[in-house]
Amino acid sequence: MSEFFSPYDADRPLMLKCSCGRDHTVADHHAEVSADAAAATLRQRSMTSEFEAYSNEFIEATLVKALFPQDAVRRRFLRAVGKGTAMAAIASVLPVASLQAMAQEKQGALEKTNLKIGFIPITCATPLIMAHPLGFYSKQGLNVEVTKTAGWALIRDKMINKEYDATHFLSPMPLAISMGLGSNATPMNVATIQNVNGQAITLALKHKNNRDPKNWKGFKFAIPFEYSMHNFLLRYYLAEAGLNPDTDVQLRVVPPAEMVANLRAGNIDGFLGPDPFNQRAVYEEVGFIHLLTKDLWNGHPCCAFGTSTEFIQKNPNTFAALYRAVLTSAAMARDPKNRELIAKVIAPQAYLNQPEAVIAQVLTGKFADGLGKVQNVPDRADFDPIPWQSMAVWMLTQMQRWGYIKGDVDYRQIAEKVFLLTDAKKQMKALDQKVPDGAYPKFKIMGKEFDAAKAAEYARSFPIRKAA
Repeated sequence: MSEFFSPYDADRPLMLKCSCGRDHTVADHHAEVSADAAAATLRQRSMTSEFEAYSNEFIEATLVKALFPQDAVRRRFLRAVGKGTAMAAIASVLPVASLQAMAQEKQGALEKTNLKIGFIPITCATPLIMAHPLGFYSKQGLNVEVTKTAGWALIRDKMINKEYDATHFLSPMPLAISMGLGSNATPMNVATIQNVNGQAITLALKHKNNRDPKNWKGFKFAIPFEYSMHNFLLRYYLAEAGLNPDTDVQLRVVPPAEMVANLRAGNIDGFLGPDPFNQRAVYEEVGFIHLLTKDLWNGHPCCAFGTSTEFIQKNPNTFAALYRAVLTSAAMARDPKNRELIAKVIAPQAYLNQPEAVIAQVLTGKFADGLGKVQNVPDRADFDPIPWQSMAVWMLTQMQRWGYIKGDVDYRQIAEKVFLLTDAKKQMKALDQKVPDGAYPKFKIMGKEFDAAKAAEYARSFPIRKAA
């Protein structure tokens, strides 16, 4: 029996929430070491047979989870056909978009080995960043240059112009770029979600006694980009409080690295932004954390790892190797015992260029909130790589709600084109199995259920939205 996951056991739930199957506390693993020493320790851990087994199983379990987001369906299927038949059937359809080698040791020749990957220096990019100093790219035969980039518009332009082979995206960006919103239409794909949760609404200290958003009319907020979960979650939150985000407040696009300075200067009242800048505002004593975005939608996606459809088609083996390296990194990032060491590895100037203490507070979830309290929220940030297509549909409903998309939307067609999940329907039918709607789990946002099957109705249900 597997020590870590149970994707082919009909009698056990497939749990991806626990990173290693054991309980850990940060204190149990605390060590005062340098960034280089931390990287060396993590590299050593990554070379153990235990981590190798865990990583391989994590990748395979992630793929099986992508086929069966509803665990009851997976278990019914396994009971109906048996483990051996199920494994053979699943192996025949995993993975999608030329990812045949993803969960195996062997692969075809790499079409391209020298790669340039863009990233914005925020904790959301942790798996993509740490794969570089830990040698996960080189282990796959790839010579990867991870390139710090100033802003999201630049990331978009460099991907469209093929200056980057792959990149750290805000998860709605590949949808927008593929649809030609704000740029020339260029087909892009989300391969993995880089992080879930990991954002916050941060306010200036002068608003400590003004915590009710109903009273925020006239506020100026920063967001990192229009096509971002930050924009859509902030708009959602304000609208639920009765404010129209287009008329009652000002929303300004500000690069994440400039948000704290703008807060200090009084140019904005707050921001919904990525970490570590929420925590940096507390560290600099210019702001406080009003709420974590996990309190709006626990498990929401934020950033993603992706590339162009053209790159995948031309370089399937290279993409499979790249995907495997990033998933291996995500597996390590999910383990709480690694978080403090990871903070040391990604803090230096080449990566996040932030105080290690700030990043550690974000990754461990033990943090000062700027209101005089130390909070302990272990899942403040997490690294669940599955790009559910229902997440993409939700983003599309919000683009439509706020006027970024005009007219009717074929939500599923766009989601399935952009968010890469295995299409197992043909193979399931061949086994005379009822075909599950395997990519569209339901979510709750501020207590309201989102069902992708009722997306159009959902998009029209909000009293506050952009006039058509």
